[in-house]
Amino acid sequence: MIRRLLVVLAVLALSVGTATPAMAYEPVNIVHTERVQVGPYGLTVGFSTWPLRAMQSLDFTFIPDGGIDGKSGTFVRTGPSGSHTYPIPLARHPRKRDVWGLDVFALQVQGTWKFTFAIDGPQGHGEGTLSNLQVLAQPGPPLALSWVVCSLPFAGLIAFLVIAWRRSKPQLALA
Repeated sequence: MIRRLLVVLAVLALSVGTATPAMAYEPVNIVHTERVQVGPYGLTVGFSTWPLRAMQSLDFTFIPDGGIDGKSGTFVRTGPSGSHTYPIPLARHPRKRDVWGLDVFALQVQGTWKFTFAIDGPQGHGEGTLSNLQVLAQPGPPLALSWVVCSLPFAGLIAFLVIAWRRSKPQLALA
């Protein structure tokens, strides 16, 4: 009995020990950067995918010169139609804690985008804009076609259940 318990514990320890590296967060790989002057602060905007495409998730990093200690800031996205978001506080990137950023974020519409930054820090307040950020068309097939194709198995399941239910229903005897 004790031997079996030791074997089970050894198997569990090996499973957890070998699975730990697989559960680690993937590092943020910055493949393209743009520079923005935000008042007295230089800001590097990093992208994990380039070129940008609509509805494609990627990581954005915002790296002020001198680091983020003692600084705070906001971020406003302006889309191709001119609509913009409310100022979003710049927060630490979840997987790259020494910079600000957005994790697994997608721009929904293709066109020319504009990012406006405001930073407050030891050198005062500054504002700056990254303009003419081109977002290309959505990758892959059109969204409607994707939804139709992925809903076919569900429609087949419903048809199967209806047919099975009708065949298993007891027949009424006519007198």
